Amino acid sequence: MNHASAARISLGGWNVYFLGKLALYWMGYIGFQPLENLAFAALLLLPLQSQRWRRVRSIAAVPIAIGLLYHDSWLPPVSRVFSQASLLAQFDLSYLVELIGRFINVQVVALLIIIAVFYRLVSQWVRVGVLVLGVMVALLFTHPQASVNPLQGIAVAGNVNAPPQAAAKPQSLDDVDRDFFASEAKRRVTFMPPAANATPFDIIFVHICSLSWDDLRAVGLDTHPLWKHLDITLTHFNSAASYSGPAVIRMLRAPCGQPRHEALYAPAPEGCYLMEDLRQAGFESNLALNHDGHFEDFLKLVQQQRINQAPLSLDNMPVTQHAFDDSPIFDDFAVLSRWLQDRKKDHTARAALFYNTISLHDGNKTNGSGMGRNSHDTYKARLERLLDDLDHFMGVLETSGTKAVVVLVPEHGAAYRGDKMQIAGLREIPSPAITLVPVGIKVVGGNARRVGEPVVVAESTSYLALSQIVANLLKKSPFSGDSFNAGDYLADLPVTPLLSQNGDVTMMRYNNQYYLRQESNGPWTPYDPGGP
Repeated sequence: MNHASAARISLGGWNVYFLGKLALYWMGYIGFQPLENLAFAALLLLPLQSQRWRRVRSIAAVPIAIGLLYHDSWLPPVSRVFSQASLLAQFDLSYLVELIGRFINVQVVALLIIIAVFYRLVSQWVRVGVLVLGVMVALLFTHPQASVNPLQGIAVAGNVNAPPQAAAKPQSLDDVDRDFFASEAKRRVTFMPPAANATPFDIIFVHICSLSWDDLRAVGLDTHPLWKHLDITLTHFNSAASYSGPAVIRMLRAPCGQPRHEALYAPAPEGCYLMEDLRQAGFESNLALNHDGHFEDFLKLVQQQRINQAPLSLDNMPVTQHAFDDSPIFDDFAVLSRWLQDRKKDHTARAALFYNTISLHDGNKTNGSGMGRNSHDTYKARLERLLDDLDHFMGVLETSGTKAVVVLVPEHGAAYRGDKMQIAGLREIPSPAITLVPVGIKVVGGNARRVGEPVVVAESTSYLALSQIVANLLKKSPFSGDSFNAGDYLADLPVTPLLSQNGDVTMMRYNNQYYLRQESNGPWTPYDPGGP
């Protein structure tokens, strides 16, 4: 073959495309499917005598290259993007611009420029295409396929109740996934009505959108005084979801083991509804939000979980923020204070409040000094105000004469700093930085005082453990005497190995390694987000 023919079948400038992708793969910013990329390279190398067909191939190669890059990325499937198009249309322009800006990574841009210059300099002496093809062929035979590796059984640490394990040793991550949900389906916590002579108290669930341990540490608020005032803190609590809808269903079905994502949108068995179970145990159900609940029919979704009443009125409440669709977000302390005022007029012995706040949601626009700044830049200030408000509210409860147990449970994290696999604010992958959330419990009011230091639960837990603590509180009121021991309420605490889902995307912790599956029947790959 003459020199001209060889030139025609070289990868040419497409070497920069493949070099860039290989560099991003090596750095962990994207995945890489060697077979598909080799097929694309073969198409580019296919000898065509006709200039017309070479032009057609050049034009067709551009969308193929873009689609293949998207396929190799950690971005959600295209079908997911189209399914969310109607929601994206509700974002205002400033938030869309903010999101687009987060996709621009200066380090990646600089790397791609360096690769392009490097190729231009060395391509005169080195057959770069041969090296690129050689690397892709090598990857074809060494690409990890975690789903077919034999694995050891799950190890669970701590003096707590582990979920039942299947008799046979799991042979793959698919087996572990299947056995996890089979065992979770058998687990349940029952709330028994308090004894007739038990001192009554209220339970206040504060469900917080967009707060994880990673977010707290990123903005330096993991040492806020609120956390020191709690009686019990669960440091490895898995919310199991990365978006509000699934998260609120999981929370409001806390008495039963963790179901698959698709099961959330079907009715749960009797005895699995948190607020209904508490109602049957003698607690009047209350509902409050600091927003109107219209986005994605959030309020309707909450009420479908056996909370059959309208939320607390927000009339004349102070507005502190506006959401990305410009709907008002109301002051947390003001909303909780109004509930407390109404509660004082209510003479029922026990009440259970479910309160949902979106003050930390991505895309929120703050009033006052934060106006004009994007939501990422105002996150720390919004979080500090929320923690101050909650701490203040518990102080007011303490002096109001109300006996209550306050339970703080975030829905999911904000993905404040993002990672190599998804930008800040994107939560399609339910990574541990998003689903490991700070859960705390505080006994407030009356004469009861905690004996000893606060208790920290470091084992892997989820909603079932929270339900067990509530059940233990019903069994033995912390207000029955002058003091209580927080450790008494941790008896029979269930462990739940970390497995989180967002639609078809699953994140699992297994043998001290995180694994990701992006499609329901897809392969498992080790998850390494990089970063801090």
